[in-house]
Amino acid sequence: MLPAFDRYRKRPSGLPLLGLACALLATGCDVAGPASAPVAEKVDVLIRGGTIYDGSDAPARTGDVAITNDRIVYVGPSGVFDAKQIVDARGMIVTPGFIDPHTHADIFLRSDDPAERSNTAWLAQGVSTVMIGVDGGGTPDVADDAQKLERSGIGTNVVPFVGFGAVRTRVLGNEARAPDARELDAMRALVADAMCEGATGFSTGLFYAPQSFAETDEVIALAREAGRRGGMYDTHQRDESSYSIGLIASTDEAIRIGEEAGAPVHIAHIKALGVDVHGMAPQLIKRIEAARARGVQVTADQYPWLASGSSLDAALVPRWALDGGGRALLERLDDTEMRVRIRGEMQENLRRRGGASSLLLTGRDRAWTGRTLAEQAEETGTDPVGAALAIIQQVVLEGGGGTEVASFNMAQADVDVLMQQPWVLTASDGSLGHPRMFATYPEKYREYVRKRGVIDLGTFIRQSTGKVADVYRVAQRGYLKEGFFADVLVFDPDRYAPRATYLSPREPSVGVKALFVNGELAFADDAPTERRIGRVLLRPTPPHCPDLGA
Repeated sequence: MLPAFDRYRKRPSGLPLLGLACALLATGCDVAGPASAPVAEKVDVLIRGGTIYDGSDAPARTGDVAITNDRIVYVGPSGVFDAKQIVDARGMIVTPGFIDPHTHADIFLRSDDPAERSNTAWLAQGVSTVMIGVDGGGTPDVADDAQKLERSGIGTNVVPFVGFGAVRTRVLGNEARAPDARELDAMRALVADAMCEGATGFSTGLFYAPQSFAETDEVIALAREAGRRGGMYDTHQRDESSYSIGLIASTDEAIRIGEEAGAPVHIAHIKALGVDVHGMAPQLIKRIEAARARGVQVTADQYPWLASGSSLDAALVPRWALDGGGRALLERLDDTEMRVRIRGEMQENLRRRGGASSLLLTGRDRAWTGRTLAEQAEETGTDPVGAALAIIQQVVLEGGGGTEVASFNMAQADVDVLMQQPWVLTASDGSLGHPRMFATYPEKYREYVRKRGVIDLGTFIRQSTGKVADVYRVAQRGYLKEGFFADVLVFDPDRYAPRATYLSPREPSVGVKALFVNGELAFADDAPTERRIGRVLLRPTPPHCPDLGA
């Protein structure tokens, strides 16, 4: 029996396969001959007459895309269909739904509010699939978490990672020490079990405490559990600047971890952060190209902004001072000698980031929201480091958020040349307090494709669809192919644009005419449909499961 999707593929004669089969077999099917109009095949959705970019390197073409149930059943020249729903895509761009490989979408996906679980911040950009658990934050309880997410109803598909931070904290808490043999085995078992439950890989955020307390060999031991089960190593590397070991040494460490663990290496939000490393992107590229030349699978993702998103504590406070968390930091600040040391190191970190005027305070609904750190210092009659510590102390004592910052610390030339590399993907690193959560994809399209021409439209789409699916091994998504899952985006090339800004970072983007997720219309004409039909995309059971020692 022919596959369901093959029944709708058109032949050169214009006669559908079903009609051709009836004619050849002389079964008496009611199918018109060559001189008559071809029989219209029934489909659920017909996206008609758009400019199709299929997620590959193939040139764009004009044609139709048809969907039945949750699958794409036709991609090609204008066909003859009887569709329940027709999307007029003339003058529109038709692509696979974008796949965002680095997000912090959990804040919406885990919300008690069903409307927030629609994940509109991403749907409005045309994103149908998001990776979560990045930067080392992914729970080891992958299967249980997947069930909870799907039961609650989510608007986008989700690909989970198991995270080093979550694993290490479960075994060691926030302690700044190496694990003993028993503790290391316990962490290895957590990673192995998570991989066997369907995690796509092992993520780290070695810049952040308590993950920053780990030596390289500890990370390799855990990453190896992912590698031997077909998973990848995804990292917010230890240093994107000159904080500790430096950008180049940190990149070498990331490559070494993946290479020794037997796992593909993916460097998240690749950048040269801060005045000490501006202009180092070409050197960074040479390092990665050398590793790729010797057979190491190394890729990266990038967001199209000159400001990173962080928090005052992560950006300025030395890692050793965060051992034990926020309350422990406050205790250290009560010690005069330690306070002097902390302030001195914070002053140096502030210099690395370009000074107090380069940090915009973006924590929501706070007295300091919208000010630079320099302006906050002036407003409160103190120096910038003192102003930062006052904010951190208030937030810790209140137990709430508000230390978020947009840190303007990147050079345009570095961003441009990294974006042009064939192994770099589009990603948002979407988090609150930065417009990248709501506007990364239209920002990249508007600024780097249409306005400045750093890359062309086909490259932008490939970096956001098929290439992401290839790197992360997301099966049957990322391409407009017959038989693939129907994650399909239609956007208006003249209206597709960001609205979020650094001061108003939660404004949804505009210009998406239609976004289908698993064959269902999830977003249309700049508004969600409230159909929360996203799925958690767990990997098939890999080798070496379920026994750690198998």
